Amino acid sequence: MAAPGERFRHDYLEVRDLRVVFDGFVAVDGIDLTVTQGDLRFLIGPNGAGKTTVVDAITGLAPATGSARFGGVELVGRASHRTARAGVGRTFQTASVFDELTVLQNLDIAAGSSRRPWSMLRRRTDVPEHVEAALDTVGLGHVRDLPAGVLAHGQKQWLEIGMLLVQDARLLLLDEPVAGMSQSEREQTGRLLQRIGEQRTVVVVEHDMEFLRAFASSVTVLHQGSVLSEGSVAQVQADPKVVEVYLGRDAGARASAATVVGAAPAAVSSSMPAGSSSTPPSAGSPSPASSPASSTEVS
Repeated sequence: MAAPGERFRHDYLEVRDLRVVFDGFVAVDGIDLTVTQGDLRFLIGPNGAGKTTVVDAITGLAPATGSARFGGVELVGRASHRTARAGVGRTFQTASVFDELTVLQNLDIAAGSSRRPWSMLRRRTDVPEHVEAALDTVGLGHVRDLPAGVLAHGQKQWLEIGMLLVQDARLLLLDEPVAGMSQSEREQTGRLLQRIGEQRTVVVVEHDMEFLRAFASSVTVLHQGSVLSEGSVAQVQADPKVVEVYLGRDAGARASAATVVGAAPAAVSSSMPAGSSSTPPSAGSPSPASSPASSTEVS
């Protein structure tokens, strides 16, 4: 069997002229986006910029026109469960796990285990290799037999990421994965995403600028449903258009974009509020509760 890096090396996300319109309101206006394996891409922008709506369109939760292809498969117009079968997984701002089931049982269900439902309630003595690997990757092996409901906030997010890994998701779309986490959890989540991103394509919708500066490989800034700026963190922070959007036209004369995506997180905290502890990571069909009805809220 080919190594994961070899198996995934041709996978990349290519979005062209993506548009989403809700009752005449253009939420996403002709976006082009290319994300390759190994590029930990962050999508940022003010509330209402269209970040989450782009993810909804890619995963079949928002009607869209244009094209979004991954691994050569067209995703636009595809039902969300068929999108998952194409190797695309996503998380939402609130972790979707079965609180009453153990960590291992959550992974079992996400993996589409062939075990009968009643047998999943019994403790496993044999753990499939890919489930064991996911436990190790997300750092939850030591709590595998605990109910998910007793996990710390960050651990629940890692469990949901693990549920995507056991589904063999090759494109991960993560919506504010560190919202509500402690500083330690954010740092460990960033390192987890970097490891996963070495062999998969990862896109992160985020408001936390400190987290972005520490872990993003590249950044796409959205504004009013369009791409405002794109490049490395250094390139984006040097773009005067970014400062203009966040601080106003007059700010360009007295501040550089480095202030916005650089040295002063407080400068953008009002424009880009974050969303809503533990021993974390070391080294499909959608997850059970990860397919809510599509919302027309634009973010």
